[in-house]
Amino acid sequence: MSLRFAGYAALFGKRDAGRDLIRKGAFARTLASRSDALPLFWQHRPDLRVGWVDQIAEDERGLRVIASIDNPDGAAGLALRSGEVTGLSFGYRTLGSRTSDEGRELLDIELFEISLVTHPMQHGARVHLLR
Repeated sequence: MSLRFAGYAALFGKRDAGRDLIRKGAFARTLASRSDALPLFWQHRPDLRVGWVDQIAEDERGLRVIASIDNPDGAAGLALRSGEVTGLSFGYRTLGSRTSDEGRELLDIELFEISLVTHPMQHGARVHLLR
């Protein structure tokens, strides 16, 4: 039995700790072209795949994900259930951006993975529902 959660891995129009700002539509090309499931990593570590992203889409707020943790009794499941780790993040490559004095605007992003993280670059990128 897996542990499922929903949350936002990115929020549109909000600068992150690195001064990047993601524009709505930035994930559209990569989401349309992906046919395989994205892995769910622990703290961006590819050697620690803890599950899979079941659904992913852009909405008005940001990049919404629904994912499953393979072993709900493992470290990731326990940290999530206890509320110790609720941050979400994503591994990516920038395909299109603009730079200004305020930072970078990410316009086209290729996704590689989603991660459960202790400290997300965007403070509001969090798990908001757990089942």
